[in-house]
Amino acid sequence: MKEAVAPGSRTLKDGSPVCRLVAWEVTRSCNLACRHCRAEAHEEPYPGELSTEEAKTLIDSFSEVGNPIIIFTGGDPMMRPDIYELVAYAAQTGLRCALSPNGTLITPKNAALIRESGVMRCSISIDGPDAASHDAFRGVPGAFDRSMRGIAYLKAAGVEFQINTTVTKDNLHSFRDIFNLCRELGAAAWHIFLLVPTGRGAEIEDQIISAEEYEKTLNWFYDFRKTTTMHLKATCAPHYYRIMRQRAKEDGLRVTPASFGMDAMTRGCLGGVGFCFISHVGQVQPCGYLELDCGNVRKTPFPQIWRESVPFQKLRNPAAYKGKCGSCEYHAVCGGCRARAMTMRGDYLAEEPLCTYTPRAWRT
Repeated sequence: MKEAVAPGSRTLKDGSPVCRLVAWEVTRSCNLACRHCRAEAHEEPYPGELSTEEAKTLIDSFSEVGNPIIIFTGGDPMMRPDIYELVAYAAQTGLRCALSPNGTLITPKNAALIRESGVMRCSISIDGPDAASHDAFRGVPGAFDRSMRGIAYLKAAGVEFQINTTVTKDNLHSFRDIFNLCRELGAAAWHIFLLVPTGRGAEIEDQIISAEEYEKTLNWFYDFRKTTTMHLKATCAPHYYRIMRQRAKEDGLRVTPASFGMDAMTRGCLGGVGFCFISHVGQVQPCGYLELDCGNVRKTPFPQIWRESVPFQKLRNPAAYKGKCGSCEYHAVCGGCRARAMTMRGDYLAEEPLCTYTPRAWRT
């Protein structure tokens, strides 16, 4: 039998799930041209971005759906002139705030502003253990050195940071070296992101690892987490939460917060269930890689979108899922990547394209 409710989930009074995390693309402007980015980023401001007042009105509404962590992202959020004002406003309302810049624009002065505005953690993307590999992926020579310098400024200012790494065929063999770099830098966490082929990422579809490599990588990740006290997390990798439970059972362990931390309290794909993405023009989506228009905050209050959006309602209904994902006993803890289902199968409710697991109901 499928679990009706994902581990650790809570609901609002009307029965809809609590919103736990919002990734907010406060600007699409960026100074890099990363090969995997969902956006065609450029340095000039994009038309239609929410004004400061519109942004503050949106911030005021978040408390109606829970107490979500707000990730101010982009583009590069540091290219938005009022970013520190918006973070400070959100922090003053009691929201936990994170910032996701690429690191190249960080200086001693704005590192202090990041801390003073109330940012709890910065996430910096590093996709190779050295300048040659990282710069090739980021599309700008010198990006690695500038990000390393930015991280040093964050450390000096007392701002906690994590490293994010997008998994590709080119860097799969370098994972241990990337982790060693994270450890040497003093990162609080290392998050690996499995590539979703949307936007510019569709141009490097050949970099997507196979379903078999996916399974092998996530099993390696399960074993590797035992070797370090650093917080490790697999993102856009929903079947890790199935693998974690399979492997824990083999190890004679129960999946609890005491043994697996927050991984025991969440599920794989949170899009529309505990997480959503808000674009630079106010469009609400299940995630940044799944461009379903679930409503626009300029036309409909965000809490109403969260509660009533039709795509969100479908994503919250296990019976709406198709193929293996619709009958898998691990559905409540995995869910499959809805963005990969959309880009690779043309249907966001189709089965996860990169999963090798056969559900019990499908076995003969």
